[in-house]
Amino acid sequence: MTPPKKSSVKPRAAARLAAVQALYQHEMEATRVATLLDEFHRHRLGAEIEDMQLAEAETAFFDDVVQGTIARRDEIDEAIAAKLAEGWKIERLDRTMLQILRAGTYELIARADVPTGTAISEYLDVAHAFFDAREAKFVNGVLDAVARDVR
Repeated sequence: MTPPKKSSVKPRAAARLAAVQALYQHEMEATRVATLLDEFHRHRLGAEIEDMQLAEAETAFFDDVVQGTIARRDEIDEAIAAKLAEGWKIERLDRTMLQILRAGTYELIARADVPTGTAISEYLDVAHAFFDAREAKFVNGVLDAVARDVR
């Protein structure tokens, strides 16, 4: 998949996608938060990788989503788990899917400056980058249900 051209992706959208990637790395490798942020700042946000320029990301927003999601993980996971179908546990979710839901839930809980529709729509776009339409609809449904409780 070819990344969008630098100018076609908004800085917050790029920050959200990078935040999901950083959260995934943190989940898989237990990378310390400071190390993780430093790595993304120096090597990924707006970087050129394999002759492809990545979109500039709003760094402060990226940092807030990553740090806030990690700091409030238990609260976020409870909000997500409460919206899963009976018999489903959060541990059953694909790890990338879980990071999308965590970051989106964090924004819904903690970022009152971001309109509900914007947060859901942006994470739906992130889901489309990794999954097919069925999984993206799942993200939409869970985040919409969470938003009704927290907003």
